[in-house]
Amino acid sequence: MAEKTVGPAQISSDLTFLTNEAGSSLRDRFGVLLSKDTRYFDCLVGYFFISGFYKLYPALERVEKVRILVGLKTDQAAYQLLEEAKEMGRLHLWSHASAKEQVSDGVLLELEKSPDSQDVETGVQKFVDWIRSGKLTIKAHPGENLHAKVYVMTFVDGDRDKGRVITGSSNLSQSGLVDNLEFNVELKSRADYDFAIAKFNELWAMAVDVSKPYEDTIVNKSPYASFTPYELYLKFLYEYFRNELNRPSDLEGMYVPIGFKKLKYQEEAVLSARKVLDEYGGVFISDVVGLGKTYMSALLAQQLDGRCLVIAPPQLLDREKRGSWPNVFSDFQVRQTSPIDSVMSQTPPTKTLPRSVAVNVSSSYPRPP
Repeated sequence: MAEKTVGPAQISSDLTFLTNEAGSSLRDRFGVLLSKDTRYFDCLVGYFFISGFYKLYPALERVEKVRILVGLKTDQAAYQLLEEAKEMGRLHLWSHASAKEQVSDGVLLELEKSPDSQDVETGVQKFVDWIRSGKLTIKAHPGENLHAKVYVMTFVDGDRDKGRVITGSSNLSQSGLVDNLEFNVELKSRADYDFAIAKFNELWAMAVDVSKPYEDTIVNKSPYASFTPYELYLKFLYEYFRNELNRPSDLEGMYVPIGFKKLKYQEEAVLSARKVLDEYGGVFISDVVGLGKTYMSALLAQQLDGRCLVIAPPQLLDREKRGSWPNVFSDFQVRQTSPIDSVMSQTPPTKTLPRSVAVNVSSSYPRPP
């Protein structure tokens, strides 16, 4: 008797099981159920991404009301705070604040990484419009780890039955609706619908409304926010000078000789020079004659560890001249090296080698042809 050969599984036209294989995607099945028969659409998911919404919203145009209930990702630190809040009777206040904060951070991160396309932008705008109109409401359930994936569709009055339930592995995301190999099942009995809608309503009543944080984040913080030209200008200034805003306003441990007049622009120049020096390992202090570049260099050298070696024209190293480098460094109590020839001629060197080098570029130096 010839052995029967078993070929690859054939994709059935029976849409009871939805795997996102050809002809069996969850998005396509939603397209059939939502666009024709559904009055209310309720989603209970562990994760919700707007990428899933923009794939689905065309089928939701005729749906009267959409409710999305999501879980929140909780790390160990958040779990401990949650347990402490339970013990102290502050669970309600803590969980609501935490839920709204996590939602805002998550939405912003997702939208910053979303594809730059017209479809996504249209879906995001539709998302905001439906929240504002009341058609779409989103809640988060912070009191427990919620990993369920259940979609409840309530049909219009007078339809063939009360509704349908789809449950399985798919979250409301691009991956869950289309991309990933998933395993979902469509439940068609009235008993399954009644149980699912009752459980959904129970969890919904305990959840935190996060529709407003979603809207605020999209409208005011995300790449899809609308800004006036003036607001864009302020944003540009903030981004350009952000690191400057975070730097200290004064030099730490600054010493100046008695009678020295401290000038704010010189301190600002030293702070900026220190930032550049830390980032690139070198810095130019360039300005017109008489604004105190030697003093700025001395103040900068105060901020550095070890001795400083100065390379300059001979007339600027003459101790007989009051404004020479040796005199300025001495006045500002900067540790100096001996002359470079005496330092480098030691074998091995007996002097402490410099940790930093200041080069005074003079206009009198010979220029290359």
